[in-house]
Amino acid sequence: MHSQALIQPLSSPNATAELKTDNRTARITVPSSNPAPNDADVIVVGAGPAGSASAYYLASHGLDVLLLEKTSFPREKVCGDGLTPKSVKALIRMGIDTSPEAGWTHNKGLRVVAGDTQLSLDWPKLDDYPAYGLTRTRLDFDELLADRAVSAGARLLTEVNVTTPIFDRAGRVCGVEAVVGAEKRPATYTAPIVVSADGVSARMALALGIAKRDDRPLGVAVRRYYKSPAKHDDEYLESWLQLRSAANPNVLLPGYGWIFGLGDGRVNVGLGVLNSSTAFGKTNYRKLLTDWLSSTPEEWGMRDESQADGPIRGAGLPMGFNRVPHYSRGLVLVGDSGGMVNPFNGEGIAYAMESGEIAARFVADALAKPAGPRREAVLRQYPVELKREFGGYYRMGDIFVKLIGNPTVMRLCTEHGLHHPLLMRFVLKLLANLTDARGGDAMDKLINGLSKVAPAA
Repeated sequence: MHSQALIQPLSSPNATAELKTDNRTARITVPSSNPAPNDADVIVVGAGPAGSASAYYLASHGLDVLLLEKTSFPREKVCGDGLTPKSVKALIRMGIDTSPEAGWTHNKGLRVVAGDTQLSLDWPKLDDYPAYGLTRTRLDFDELLADRAVSAGARLLTEVNVTTPIFDRAGRVCGVEAVVGAEKRPATYTAPIVVSADGVSARMALALGIAKRDDRPLGVAVRRYYKSPAKHDDEYLESWLQLRSAANPNVLLPGYGWIFGLGDGRVNVGLGVLNSSTAFGKTNYRKLLTDWLSSTPEEWGMRDESQADGPIRGAGLPMGFNRVPHYSRGLVLVGDSGGMVNPFNGEGIAYAMESGEIAARFVADALAKPAGPRREAVLRQYPVELKREFGGYYRMGDIFVKLIGNPTVMRLCTEHGLHHPLLMRFVLKLLANLTDARGGDAMDKLINGLSKVAPAA
């Protein structure tokens, strides 16, 4: 971690100054005799990847943006910490330095492990994406994105826990109510449009009656950090398709696992279980993780005595647009709040950031028009664009999740697929959604064609 100064418990919106330290922008919030008003052009609820990307692009469009975060930075989040080239591209578009010198650990591709069979696949060389992936912990990853939003002109207020939207007389969202700081002081913030980037909880969407869809994929993931000199600098992200325990190696455990080297002596190790599995909701996921790790080589260090961050942590993975509509009555959903995790591989950060960029474009266009039907017509095009961009691909992901939930299908895929490198390179492109939009090879054309003809999710 870089050293920094950060003082942000708030009694009211305060003046924000910036201080350069160790090549980072530190935010120091100090009391002001002329505090910033509690209104804005747009309010963004949540400063995770979706919220900070939204705020960055909205501010870049010249809008006054309030970015409200319930915690303070740095702060931990449950995540695998592994980023594919799709996420790398989104970071670069926000102007973030992804070099090793800036604290990022680069990787060359994905190693797929199933029993005694392993296959290392380099990230594809494409015109549209960089040819490397990254790892970085969420402890300061989210703070980097929030700093970029601030640098673009967004006003970041931390320790502001948004509790509910507020509505105008027409029933349209026109702001939020919140409690601020440890003292939980009430506050109200107003804006003609609110962006919901509040993650899996989707508190804002629920207040408008936008419930999650039970016919879409859902996952649960748990993870822990371990000290592992043997694995921390692995050049590949590692995905385990078959999990077994040392106590009963002949029985397959449910779910899939990962091992991502962080380059600092630690690894992020975790597993996920999808709701297409019969074990979903019926399993002690934390015990499942330790059972699997008991079968890994002892020199890897993945035992309780080598854990590096305390208890095993878990989170939900809302997939395939499992919460719709993505716009309703002045509220725009981005990232996990709209169920935008990739069903194929559980990646959420890329889609959180991309949806934030798309949302910002439509919100900026809408606010350039007078309030009323013309503005609403623009905002209603946001979910249409999301479906065009991701809908067909997510629909294929829904089918994929159902198929691999069948143990027989999963066994056939792992036993036979890993022996065909060309097939697995196609699978890697499909699962990571890495294709060139124009041109590309035969694999790209096939995947892009299937995404276009598949019914939108």
